[in-house]
Amino acid sequence: MTAKLNEYNQKRNFERTGEPEGETANHEEQLRFVVQHHLARKDHYDFRLEWDGALLSWAVPKGPSYNTRDKRLAVQVEEHPLEYRNFEGTIPKGEYGGGVVMLWDEGYWEPYADVEEGLRQGSLKFVLKGKRLKGKWALVRMKAKAGETKDNWLLLKEKDEYAQTTDGISEFITSIRTGRTMEEIEKGEDEKITRNPFSKADVQLAKLVNTVPEGDDWLYELKYDGYRILAYLEGSSARLITRNGSDYTNRFQSVASSLLDWAAGRAMVLDGEMVVTDASGKTDFQALQNYIKNPTGKNLTYIVFDLLALDGGDLRERRLSKRKETLEALMKNAPKNLCYSQHVSGNGKESFAAACKAGLEGIVGKKADSVYSGTRNGDWVKLKCGKRQEFVIGGYTLSDKKTSGVSSLLLGVYEGDELIYAGRAGTGLSGRAVKELEVEFESRKRTEPPFKLAPKPRSNEKITWLEPELVAEIQFAEWTEEDLLRHASFKGLRTDKNPRDIKREKADDKVPSSVEERETQMETDGNSIIIQGIRITNPDKVMFDDPAITKADVIRYYEKVSERMLPYVGHRILSIVRCPKGISQTCFYKKHPGAGSKGVVTIPVSNSDGETEEYFYLENVSGLISEAQMGTLEFHIWGSRVDELEKPDMMVFDLDPDEGMDLGTVRQGVKDMKSILTELSLNSYLKTSGGKGYHIVVPLTPSVSWDTFHDFARRVAEVMEKKWPDRYTSNVRKAKRSNKIFIDWIRNGRGATSVAPYSIRARKGAGVSMPIAWEELDTVAPNGITMADALKRIEGSDPWKDFFQNRQLLK
Repeated sequence: MTAKLNEYNQKRNFERTGEPEGETANHEEQLRFVVQHHLARKDHYDFRLEWDGALLSWAVPKGPSYNTRDKRLAVQVEEHPLEYRNFEGTIPKGEYGGGVVMLWDEGYWEPYADVEEGLRQGSLKFVLKGKRLKGKWALVRMKAKAGETKDNWLLLKEKDEYAQTTDGISEFITSIRTGRTMEEIEKGEDEKITRNPFSKADVQLAKLVNTVPEGDDWLYELKYDGYRILAYLEGSSARLITRNGSDYTNRFQSVASSLLDWAAGRAMVLDGEMVVTDASGKTDFQALQNYIKNPTGKNLTYIVFDLLALDGGDLRERRLSKRKETLEALMKNAPKNLCYSQHVSGNGKESFAAACKAGLEGIVGKKADSVYSGTRNGDWVKLKCGKRQEFVIGGYTLSDKKTSGVSSLLLGVYEGDELIYAGRAGTGLSGRAVKELEVEFESRKRTEPPFKLAPKPRSNEKITWLEPELVAEIQFAEWTEEDLLRHASFKGLRTDKNPRDIKREKADDKVPSSVEERETQMETDGNSIIIQGIRITNPDKVMFDDPAITKADVIRYYEKVSERMLPYVGHRILSIVRCPKGISQTCFYKKHPGAGSKGVVTIPVSNSDGETEEYFYLENVSGLISEAQMGTLEFHIWGSRVDELEKPDMMVFDLDPDEGMDLGTVRQGVKDMKSILTELSLNSYLKTSGGKGYHIVVPLTPSVSWDTFHDFARRVAEVMEKKWPDRYTSNVRKAKRSNKIFIDWIRNGRGATSVAPYSIRARKGAGVSMPIAWEELDTVAPNGITMADALKRIEGSDPWKDFFQNRQLLK
């Protein structure tokens, strides 16, 4: 317990209250503030400013006011821990401050002058950069009256463009974080803010090519010269993440603020380029570097070219043309520092010629029907007007004409785990750039060269070797016959790139057209095998680490189980989980087809809005193998076949236990569910989920509508809940699942899916969702069957052999 927070800690019983225990922490580069609406003995607002590792705190009875004539009383109270800025909930009655706490506003603050001096003198002026409170404010200490034990201050709004004639806060009655009212917080209701379906993703990368793709099914955009940024927006939160996973939100605060204002609480994930433009409107990489070091100027712009998620839905499996259409509509009234990346359809040669004539970097071509796979698979290509790419700095030289500084940079690219020397850059090293590089180099010096084959020093120079941790943007004329750079010029450091990802860019003369061709061109060794007449590229790619399972192992598994699996997975609309780089990298869901593959059939389906979208299904074993060749690990199926699409025939109940629940309790849940179904005269079958629960499947004659089917499944779950209320819940909310099993009936709706029998799961251990006999319930765990186990099992009898003979009418 630190002395600064002694008073805070002494007033609270942390075994009863959910408030955080006080520990000081070092503040970040930017100082945070928070305002919490606190309905305790008296209704008030707690105004808190981060300073010196804690939160300076004032209780403001009437809350802040935008009216410059209002002088709001602010009673200074004990300092709170920084973590308190995340607290929202109910403090138990009888505890200090007992009542409801809402996160009413949050953001950053900037003091005008020395804070310590201001606190001593009783005058603290600052700028607030919140969602609700903005502009210039002041805290002024009042003269103490006799008998007063606390410092009373006044919170004042200073005159600026944000000042109003009213208090300006009455309209805000919900939490900035969770969207809940005070009443909803008190009731413990779930947050109202929609969350994104994923919190990280690999970016889609473009393959360098020499020739413009032919055909009108390509979209062309300008190639921008900046930092690739994924923007994650949720409620009042914005995160700006670089390609290598670094958080640059604080560095690009003006854009983050504009994104939040524009999104207005909607959840979305954007892909784009952060740039600084010059007077002619061209993107200028060096100007962006300068901005990062000194964030001034008005030309920082986020150019957005893709929409990966919106309102909680994952859009990565949708066609690019559809994603861009939605994005363009969204950005019609966006702030000036947010820009939609325009494109042209076809006319690639003309677009490239125009870009080069205008002195731009080049263009990017994108397949109009491509999904966002997060790989460099040829769906996106780039054509450069000049030679330019990133290199790793492995050392620098100093000529005998200088006593200090940098004469040239020694550059390299990675081939596997080895750093290969690629030449030197001796121009572009301005005095300012050299000073900045010297600072970066100082802590990275080493005695041995990092290159596989290091260059020898010239007669008039000294070489200093560096740890290969810095990435430089380099412009050059060409590669020599010795694979060295000619006329290389330094453009700036790239802090958004991982040095290990830096490889020599080699342009392809031919642009791949089909899915199989694009996958094949990703391979470097030409290694392939043929299974079921389908070429399997890169069969030794590791898909699972522990145990080690290769792409070939996965495909051979699906080949061997296909006879058992196809009756359940064939001729049913699919959603699949693809892991092109294995489960250790990003995986993604896909339910709309890409380019055609052998045995994979597309089908138009109308959605609830009356719009028609294309889905796909497998026709035979070739379709199963084709999907696995593309990196598909999991297969999820509709509850109906394509020939009876509106009449479902397979009902699935997923018993999803709360975290840490005893396996015996889960198994009892399966038995209880079976007993309910038996009472309804319904035959049911059991399979593992490959996760933490079991699936119970009921085969039905296709005779009723999806609405009837869905409602029946819901009623079965509700019967379980009413009969054993302490064991089961039909409520999807996690807050309602404490120490209970959620009877997941929701997957029985039109368009919902469940994992197919015999499907591998894209999880550690390569578990399988495996049909088992009822007698095996007490001996087989939900995640207890691996690929190897499954292959042994199919050599024996089939526990589901009479599945389709036992279809029954829904009563």
